[in-house]
Amino acid sequence: MRTATYDYGPGALGGPASGHLLLLGCLIAVAACAGGGGGGGAASAQQSGLAPISDDTIGRANIPVGYGTLRQDDIAIRIELQGLIVRAIPLDENLIRLLTPDSYRALRDLQESNKQAIAAVTRRTGGRAPDLWYVSFFGVEPDVHFSPMELVITSSGRDFRALEVLPLSSGFGEQRLKQRETQSAIYLFEDAIDLDQPMTVTFQNVRNEDWEQILTRVERERALVRARASRPTDH
Repeated sequence: MRTATYDYGPGALGGPASGHLLLLGCLIAVAACAGGGGGGGAASAQQSGLAPISDDTIGRANIPVGYGTLRQDDIAIRIELQGLIVRAIPLDENLIRLLTPDSYRALRDLQESNKQAIAAVTRRTGGRAPDLWYVSFFGVEPDVHFSPMELVITSSGRDFRALEVLPLSSGFGEQRLKQRETQSAIYLFEDAIDLDQPMTVTFQNVRNEDWEQILTRVERERALVRARASRPTDH
């Protein structure tokens, strides 16, 4: 598999300007805080008129928008290392629609803000849209080094490494973290990762195999979302 050459600087392909980065950071923070909401959040999302993103035009999404109640942490794969916490979230549309409306909107906005860079990778891979993941690195200790390309996803017996990495924070390319600092990026993988089956995420030889447990939570919420969407609305 071909691995791209990366420029992690603030002006890298898909790297937003600093003001935009601040806005995106706020969106993620709001989404995380709002993640504990229940049915009331779903109702407010319906009123806000959330619409499908362009990915839906090829018929991938079959989960209605605005009825989810999961938090980002409920679907995140978490790896803890010495002085560092890595968090990886698949950005599959059917999966993120299970999140609270604010979390769904925040993750969608990350994709929309990088759509030109994502489209460039799609063209490079013959028109096949890549699988997108939101990956963040959090420093537990001061001056921690991280190697972004050491993230590997094992699915259906295959190892997947990122085709491209789109930094979301201006200091990502320095590959160092201050204490309590977060650096994040969108990772683009070949579109063959099966989210409906158990998989393993490895970073610097530390493995996480929690996805099978997360799938149980996801399937339960999927059924609840469809049930909520089928209820008649009050007039």
